[in-house]
Amino acid sequence: MKDKFIVVTGGGTGGHLSVAKSLIYELDNRGYKVIFIGSTKGADKAWFENEAKIYKSYFMNTKGVVNQGFIGKIKSLNMIFKAMLSCIKIFNKYKIQKVISVGGFSASPASFASIFTQSELYIHEQNSIMGKLNKITSKFAKEVFSSYDKNSTIKDYPINQTFFKYSRIRENIKTIIFLGGSQGATAINNFAIKIAPILKEKNINIIHQTGKNDFIKIKDKYQQLKIDAEVFDFSKDILSFMDKADFAVSRSGASTLWELSSLGMPTLYIPYPYAASNHQYHNAKFLLTNNLCFLKTQEELDKNIILDILNTDIKDISKNLINSIQKDGVKKIVDKILQ
Repeated sequence: MKDKFIVVTGGGTGGHLSVAKSLIYELDNRGYKVIFIGSTKGADKAWFENEAKIYKSYFMNTKGVVNQGFIGKIKSLNMIFKAMLSCIKIFNKYKIQKVISVGGFSASPASFASIFTQSELYIHEQNSIMGKLNKITSKFAKEVFSSYDKNSTIKDYPINQTFFKYSRIRENIKTIIFLGGSQGATAINNFAIKIAPILKEKNINIIHQTGKNDFIKIKDKYQQLKIDAEVFDFSKDILSFMDKADFAVSRSGASTLWELSSLGMPTLYIPYPYAASNHQYHNAKFLLTNNLCFLKTQEELDKNIILDILNTDIKDISKNLINSIQKDGVKKIVDKILQ
């Protein structure tokens, strides 16, 4: 085998890390030993510190450069430089020839190390607006994969294959799931409570992921409304909840968006307004342009929105969503990298 060891790097948030996980599992299935390089900050350690599919994990003392003052930027760049030198030693130790970056500040040291060691760099850009790190390193990359870029050789998003097993065409809205992510989304939580009486009146079941911060408050609100909603803060088995639903209300991070698409789940997307370059809005706008979702900003939320949605024929949306993403995306990307 030409490249016994291969580096996967990047993370910080679940969107980056879920792509990394799909790639790691596919590479492991093909007999490669994966070296993961992430950061001590963000969610990297929680995801991959004890991952059995990873040969060796390294978590560098780094943090993001964006949204910091001048001194903060200098400190962050210094941390990245030191971590890059450590990555070069790792590359030499394992004779690394290929590096796959999924973006995020966690990917900085290994991405720059790949450039200095002339290892082949491959980038997966999750979002419709390219992140700042990827803008810099893409100039040196052998290949950049994106579901949004018309120039990308592979457009299928590399999501976990398990999602496709739960795929089905939704025809009637009997259950709605509200997804704010593990940290929750106050705007989505408040919107859910606002429209809950309407849903109750129409005999529509509610599943609600509140995030940890709002869990008690939202659970109490449903009790006050005398609504028997299925409320939870976080679950590693989110698929089991999604499978019960016919419609979702969700943020529009790229991984969540394509996971819901693979399930055939018609969705009202409410983008996180403070995401870099407002990329969550543009992620959802990509689907909206093809009549594959509903999209509202937080400021546009109104309880009448749900009445319009309930009067919509969701069957065609659901069917077209399933056709919008192919399940072998991760296989195609790994094929291209290993060829």
